[in-house]
Amino acid sequence: PLPVPPGRIAVNINIDGANINGRTRDLTVIGLGKSSLDALIAGLAKAQGRVVKGDQLSDRGFFYRSDQFNFAKLGIPAAYFGSGMDFVGRPEGWGKQQRETWEEQHYHQPSDELRPEWDWTGAVEDTQLFFLLGAHVARTPEMPRWNKGDEFEAPRLEALKRAK
Repeated sequence: PLPVPPGRIAVNINIDGANINGRTRDLTVIGLGKSSLDALIAGLAKAQGRVVKGDQLSDRGFFYRSDQFNFAKLGIPAAYFGSGMDFVGRPEGWGKQQRETWEEQHYHQPSDELRPEWDWTGAVEDTQLFFLLGAHVARTPEMPRWNKGDEFEAPRLEALKRAK
C-alpha cells in the first residue's frame, strides 16, 4: 500500500539508470503519447536544445516492465525517460552501438561496474530535466493526466474521485 491515496500523487518520475556516454541531442520518452506530461517534457527538452523521441525499442515493452508500471496501474501518471541515441560529437549510430555493446558484454555481468572513462555530462543534463519536471508539477495546480482513452485514464479518474 502507498502512504497516501493514489489520487493525491501527482506523478511518478522513474529514474532508471544514467547516461554514461555524454550529452545527446535527443531524449527518449518511454510511453510517449500516453499523458499530459509529454508536452511538458518536450518543452523542457527544447530548452536544453534537445528533441523528444518515442521508445526506439518499443518491442521490448519497457513501459510495462519498468518500475513506474505499478504506479500507472493505480492511475498515477508516469514519466519515464532518458537520453536518446544521438550523441553530441559522435557519428550517427554510435549511441546504438554503445548500448548494444554494453548490453551484450556488461549488463548484469561482473563487469557491470563504475568505470573512470564514463562521461557523466549526459546524466547531469537528464537529472536537470528530471528536477525541472518535478518542480513544475509541484508548482502547478492542475494534476497531470492520462490522455483521453488511455488504458490508465479510468483508474486515474477513480483515484482522483476517491481523493476528494
